[in-house]
Amino acid sequence: RVNARIEPEWVEPLAGHLVKRTYSEPHWEKDQAAVMAYEKVTLYGVPIVARRKVNYGRIDPEVSRELFIRHALVEGDWRTHHKFFADNRRLLSEVEELEHRARRRDIVVDDETLFDFYDQRVPAHVVSGAHFDSWWKRKRQEQPDFLDFEREMLVRESAQEVTKADYPDTWRQGDLKFRVTYQFEPGADADGVTVHIPLQVLNQVTGEGFDWQIPGLREELVTELIRSLPKPIRRNYVPAPNYAKAFLEKAQVSSEPLTVAMARELKRMVGVPFEPEDFDWSKVPDHLKITFRVVDERRRKLAEDKDLEALKLRLKPKARKALSRAAAASAERAGGVSLERSGLTDWTIGTLPRVFETRRAGQPVKAYPALVDDGDTVSVRLFDTEAEQAEAMWRGTRRLLLRNIPVNPAKFASDRLTNQQKLALSANPHGSMQALFDDCATAAADRLIADHGGPVWDEESYRKLFDTVRAEIVDLTVRTVGQVQQVLAAWQACERRLKGVRSPALLANLADVRQQLDALVKPGFVTEAGIRRLPDLMRYLVAADRRLQQMPVNVQRDTTRMQKVHEMQDEYAWLLEQLPQGRPVPERVREIRWMIEELRVSYFAHALGTAYPVSDKRIVKAIDAALA
Repeated sequence: RVNARIEPEWVEPLAGHLVKRTYSEPHWEKDQAAVMAYEKVTLYGVPIVARRKVNYGRIDPEVSRELFIRHALVEGDWRTHHKFFADNRRLLSEVEELEHRARRRDIVVDDETLFDFYDQRVPAHVVSGAHFDSWWKRKRQEQPDFLDFEREMLVRESAQEVTKADYPDTWRQGDLKFRVTYQFEPGADADGVTVHIPLQVLNQVTGEGFDWQIPGLREELVTELIRSLPKPIRRNYVPAPNYAKAFLEKAQVSSEPLTVAMARELKRMVGVPFEPEDFDWSKVPDHLKITFRVVDERRRKLAEDKDLEALKLRLKPKARKALSRAAAASAERAGGVSLERSGLTDWTIGTLPRVFETRRAGQPVKAYPALVDDGDTVSVRLFDTEAEQAEAMWRGTRRLLLRNIPVNPAKFASDRLTNQQKLALSANPHGSMQALFDDCATAAADRLIADHGGPVWDEESYRKLFDTVRAEIVDLTVRTVGQVQQVLAAWQACERRLKGVRSPALLANLADVRQQLDALVKPGFVTEAGIRRLPDLMRYLVAADRRLQQMPVNVQRDTTRMQKVHEMQDEYAWLLEQLPQGRPVPERVREIRWMIEELRVSYFAHALGTAYPVSDKRIVKAIDAALA
C-alpha cells in the first residue's frame, strides 16, 4: 500500500510555481546586522514550511531600511567599529547625562529627530549592516563628517541654556579634587549631587563652599531657602524665584556661608532685617543638599551622608588607619623608618615634623604627628587636625617628662605632709591620696611646660625642657598640694552646709548647687582647672557657700538668679553641640564655662568680686564670637 515515503519539503522545489509565501514579524537582529522575518510556505492551504527565518531586506527594502535606521543607528543596537557611530553615541550619552544632572526630561531631542537625521542621509538601498558598510566605505572618503551629530541638534531649543559647565564632573577645594556624580531618583539617599571623597584625605575636607551647591542647582537652592524663612519675613520676598535671581546676579561664591551672604544682600534689597539662622535648612529638599560619599582607593563606597562632620566622626578610626598606611608606604618608598612608633620611654625620635605630607592615589595626603600618652609609655601617631595634634602632643610630652623624672613629685609631696594635713586631704573626690597627689603633680607639669614654651618638637629642646621641669616640679607640686588643701577645705565646708539646708521649697536650688559642686571638684579637677585657676576655684566654692547661707532668706531672688544662670548654661550647651563632635573643645569655648562661674559669683556673692567684668550679655557675645 505504501510505495514510497513522501517528504513535504519535496513540494517546495518541485512545485514552486504553485506554493504561496507569506512573511511575518520583521525585526532587527544585532548578530546578523540585518532585518529578519519569518516565512510561511503553503500549497493549496496546506503548510509546507511553518516558520523559516529569512533576510527581509530583499523582500521589503523600505521597511527593512526603516528598521535598520531605527534600531541600529538611532537606538545603537549594532556591533560596529565606525568612528562616527561611537562619537555619536558618546555625545548622546553626554547630553542624556546632562538631562540626569539637571533633573529634567525635556533636554534631549526625541528618537524621531535622530531618525530624520539619518533618513535624510542614508541611501534607499541601505537595508542592513553589510549594505551600510559597503556604502560608507566610499562615502566617508568624500565626507568623513557626513553622519556626525552636533551637540546643538541633540538639545531641544527650550533647554539650550543648560550647559555642562553648570553641572561639573569635579569639585575642587584647595589642592584637593573630588569626583562628582549625579542621581535623579527622588526618595533615594543619594538623590542629587554626590561628591566622592577618598578616605585618606577625609581629614582635610571642610564644609566650606559645599552649601553653595553646583551652579546648575544654585538658583533652585536659593529659592527654597527664601521659602524656608518664617512667614513674617518671607512675605517681603515674594515671588521667591525673582529674589533668588536678583541675589545670584550680585553674589560671588566665596568662603562665606551662603545663608550669611543671602541675609546681607536680601536685607539690602528690601530693608527687612533678619538673621542667617532664620533660614530653615530642614525645609530644603534633600536633592539640593550635597551628598558626601567616602570611598577607598578602589573607589568602593565606605559610607555616605549629607552631614560631612557626622561622616568624619563615623569614619574617624578608618581615616586614621588610612593615614597610617600612607605614612608606612611613604617610609617604605624612602627606605626609612615609619613615622608612627610605639613603646617609647624617652625622646629617641630626633625631630618630630609638625606636618606629614605625601601623595596617595593622586591626592595630597596631609596629617599631623604628635606624641600620645599611652599610660606608662608614649607613641607617635598621626592626627586629622592641628587641634587634635596640639592636645595629644601636650599630654604625650607631659607623660614623657613625668616618667623620666628620678624623684616622684607626688610621693615627695606626700612625704612632706603632716598627719593632720593628710587627714584633711583624705576627704577628696579622687578616691585615694595617691590619685590626688598625682593630679597635683600633673597640674604642676602642665604649668611648667606652659611657662617654658612647651611642648617641644626636637630632642635638644626636649632635653632643655626636661632639665627645667626636673629642677622645679617637686617644689611646685608641694605648693600646689597646699593650695588644693585650701580648696578641699572650702569644698568640704560647702558640702556640710548643703547637707544642713532642709526645705522642700529649695529642692531645685539645692540641686543646682549640688550640680555646681560636682562639676568643680571631681577626680582630676586640679589638672582640669590648672594651677593658675585654683584661687578662682576657691572663690567659686566660697560664693556657693554664701549662697547657701542666704538662700533660705530670699528664695525668690535666688530662684530668679538661678534661672538666669541656667539660661547661660543652656546657651553654652547649645554652643558645644555646634562644634564638630570628637574634636577638642577650643580654649576660647572652654573659657565660657568659667565665665558662667564668674556670673554665679556676681549673682550670689557679689562682695567677693569677679576676675573680670561679666554679665549674661557678655557671655552671649562670647558665644557668638566662638561661632564666627
